[in-house]
Amino acid sequence: MARRKREKITYAYDCTLTGESFRVGVKVKNPDELVSVNAWYDMHPDKDDRPEDIKIKLGMQAEQAEKALKTEETNNQ
Repeated sequence: MARRKREKITYAYDCTLTGESFRVGVKVKNPDELVSVNAWYDMHPDKDDRPEDIKIKLGMQAEQAEKALKTEETNNQ
């Protein structure tokens, strides 16, 4: 007799602050209260315990995104 594969159920949610989409494996009682990890660290900078190299990497990515937005705005005008 063949075994059935167990299906993994995933739920898609959006961050209430940044609009970032993410998937989790459990159903959440209050999806309106979910925030992404980066949004949580932005709200609580005193509790930011990430290593310095991660902070630098994320900072560089944010700067690059800002530069891309500025160039798009100048190209559209």
